Amino acid sequence: MPRSFEIVFESPASVEQVHSAFGSRDYWLARNAEFDGGAKTLDSLTVDADGAVRVVVTEDLRHGALPGILTKVYRGDLNIVTTEVWTPTSDGRVTGDIDVAVVGAPGRGGGTAVLQPTGSGSRMDLTGTIEFKIPLVGGPIESFLAKEFAQGIPAIQRFTAEWLGDRAGK
Repeated sequence: MPRSFEIVFESPASVEQVHSAFGSRDYWLARNAEFDGGAKTLDSLTVDADGAVRVVVTEDLRHGALPGILTKVYRGDLNIVTTEVWTPTSDGRVTGDIDVAVVGAPGRGGGTAVLQPTGSGSRMDLTGTIEFKIPLVGGPIESFLAKEFAQGIPAIQRFTAEWLGDRAGK
């Protein structure tokens, strides 16, 4: 049974600043290096005329880099392909659609996000699900990964605000 999670995170960065970062190749390269030490590759990044940003990132999880709970189930390597689409709306918000495909395992995930202005920056509301179709251990894997996402996504948003702050000072 899929595990759902919700994350709300406030940032000092504006919606426009965060959206601009999402459309920057330099941002994605820095973010990938910060969080996975080179295990992630930026496969594609496009910014449409309407401002929609589409990014595809692949994370190479060699057996030695797998979380402990997964090494007990999978003896080989896994790749996680994440596709994010961030689209500005006419009311100053940005909506996000996230799709996570696990290559080499019966797992998947996804979510939707809304980035909206606040008085002092922006707020992201994200709802997601994770599903691993493995008898007996699928539920614990889903719970583990939902917890990892719940902790990791705010860290990514903090990184984004810091990255933007560093650029503003230059």
